[in-house]
Amino acid sequence: MKIVPMVASLLLVSGLSYAAEIRDWHDLDQVHKHVEESIKEMDRARAANHYDMDGHGAKAEQLLRDAERELHLAVESARKH
Repeated sequence: MKIVPMVASLLLVSGLSYAAEIRDWHDLDQVHKHVEESIKEMDRARAANHYDMDGHGAKAEQLLRDAERELHLAVESARKH
């Protein structure tokens, strides 16, 4: 299944963005946009599979949505500083 490695990669990139010292919120904003695009791709993949992925597709999509929300908050926080 290609979805699980994709989600894991995105979460790793998101985590690395937090771990590295970020001086420019534009970096985080780009990661945020990639996660938003991934959510759209996940929705298309789930629809193509009739949403029947033994719950894994829904869980992966929820993890992406959680990452998107955290990245949004990180961007907003970085913009303040």
